[in-house]
Order: sequence, then C-alpha cells, then structure tokens
Amino acid sequence: MSRLLEGRFALILGIANKWSLAYAIAQAFAREGATLALTYLGERQRLTIEEMAGELNASTILPCDVTKDDELAALTESLARLGRPLDAVVHSLAYANREDLSRPFVETSRSGFLLAQDVSAYSLIAVAHAVAPLMTNGGAISTLTYLGSTRVVPNYNVMGVAKAALEASMRYLASELGERKIRVNAISAGPVKTASSRAIKGFSSILDNAERTPLRRNTDPAEVADAAVFLASDLGRGVTGNVLFVDSGMQIMGF
Repeated sequence: MSRLLEGRFALILGIANKWSLAYAIAQAFAREGATLALTYLGERQRLTIEEMAGELNASTILPCDVTKDDELAALTESLARLGRPLDAVVHSLAYANREDLSRPFVETSRSGFLLAQDVSAYSLIAVAHAVAPLMTNGGAISTLTYLGSTRVVPNYNVMGVAKAALEASMRYLASELGERKIRVNAISAGPVKTASSRAIKGFSSILDNAERTPLRRNTDPAEVADAAVFLASDLGRGVTGNVLFVDSGMQIMGF
C-alpha cells in the first residue's frame, strides 16, 4: 500500500521538543513517506532538532526566527538550493509573555500584545510569503489554533486574540493562494500537555474537562498529526480556508 505523502517534501516549523504537536506531526509525515525540512530557533535548539532529524527522515535543518525578515529570506534561499518543490508546510508557532497570560486581560501590555500577534499570527503570513514561491506544484499550508480564538478560555487571554487573528489570516491566505493551487487550513487541537500549555495558568483544570467532551477524553497528539497528514495529502485536495477541529468534540459543548 502506498503511503499518503510518498515523495512529498514538507517543511515543519515549531518543534520545541518531543512533546510538541509539531513533533507528532513530523512523526506522522515521516511515517507516510514525506521527506522533511525542520527549523530551529537559536543554537541551543539546533542540538535538539539535530538529534531528532535522523528518526524523522529530515533531509535538512535550517535556522529560522520568524520575527526576523532576513532569516525568512535566508530560509527561502536555503530551501530553493535543495532543488525540489515544496509540497507541504506546517506552521506550529505561538508565543506570549507569561505575565500577559497570568494577569487580567484588561492589563495586557502594548508590547506584549504586539509580540503575541507577531509570533503567533503575523508569522503565518510571513512564512506563507517565504514559501509560496517554492510550492510550484501547489500544496498545503497548515497551522495550529485553539478554541480560545472564539470562546473565552480562562487565562488564555492575549493568546486567544492572537489565535483569532491567525484564523482570519488563514482565510485570507487561502483565498489569495488558491489560484496557485496552495491550500491553507488550520487545525484546532484540543488541550494537550506541551511546553507551551504549561505557561497557561490553571491549564490542568482545562484538562479536567475531558469527561465533559462527547468522546469523554482529551485529545491525543497522534490524532492531530493524522489530521495534518490528511490536509497535506491528496485526500484533502478540496479543503481550504477551514478550521478542522480535533478536540474530542469539545467545540460543540456549551460549558
């Protein structure tokens, strides 16, 4: 049986460690036959990504700080030198100051708001601009979002607003890039224990809501990863501009 991403070349941004959703997605992409390019932020993270590269069928690892235009331009040049079209991109990047997640939303600092928007929302636009010229056969760009974009989740605060901007950006990109046969979608994952989620005050109480979801359980990272495979593969060829919920049905509940 042929694998869903056999012969595809995919770029994955945002792996922090083996608990990252981006890592689970990279595992699933490799399982389905994709060759990967991975990015890292800074020298310290480079060592972590290098260790993962072999097991993930990664052909290259590249530096990329999405807040710096010169590094995004260098990413484009480095990928172009590889001499093969880019078929899929996974954007799994978000950041907010811890203090802006722990204090009341009304006290969000101007600098903290702008930082969250820059890293968590604008970066999708910047990455799409950087990679679209390399997606000469079309392809798929996927990003990760969360229910806090449309509902108030305690202590999600400025990140919820950033995710709302991310989802709106995804729709506008889907509209513009569709003529190039590039599909753009978002996966809204249920709560998963990651390094990023630990920055949210009271996150354990969100996980405790698992029994109140239709499936009576929390989200498995592998489920999110398989959804990303679907969106990147020919099975998702007619899907663009959508938010795909992979959250055990949490988004339909009224609690």
